[in-house]
Amino acid sequence: MATAPGTSETPRVAVTRPQRASSRQKFEALIAAARDVFAGDGVNGSLEEIARRAGVGIGTLYRNFPTRQALLEAVYVDEVEALARVADELRDLDPWEALAIWLRQFVGYATTKRAVVEGLNLDSPMFGACIALIHRAGEPLLEAAQDAGKARNDVGFEDVRLLINGIASSNFADDAQRERVLGMALDGIKTQG
Repeated sequence: MATAPGTSETPRVAVTRPQRASSRQKFEALIAAARDVFAGDGVNGSLEEIARRAGVGIGTLYRNFPTRQALLEAVYVDEVEALARVADELRDLDPWEALAIWLRQFVGYATTKRAVVEGLNLDSPMFGACIALIHRAGEPLLEAAQDAGKARNDVGFEDVRLLINGIASSNFADDAQRERVLGMALDGIKTQG
């Protein structure tokens, strides 16, 4: 099992969601609204605006997320969990196609992360667990592509993660430019021939 660089064990990554369906729907709506507000306005985005977009009162927001930090962490963990689920769903595809699709998803995740990362404690067990989960999701995809002869063998997953983080942290003129740069990066990972 992969762990985050510099850690010896992997803490559990999970956001505790309410059991009741109506409460869970509000919880999910709050995370989705927070993702949008934080992406647009940064980590200091209005909590009132998040509640409004989620269609709930501010009290409901605070019952689910007593602090801004708790909400930021929930958004971040939700993105990482979604990224891991996508990796599982892609395992039956052609190994290179699965890796390329997942790395495109990873760019989207990393872009969201960029919006909330300034509010996260990068030394926290939660953050380390999220990095470990990303490794557990992505390493098998890279290894499958390498085993199939479709990805370079001299590339490790940490190299790929840093490459994707670099792309996601760049300021592109538009989505088309980001996609061109990502395409060049994928060409650098793929075996030639």
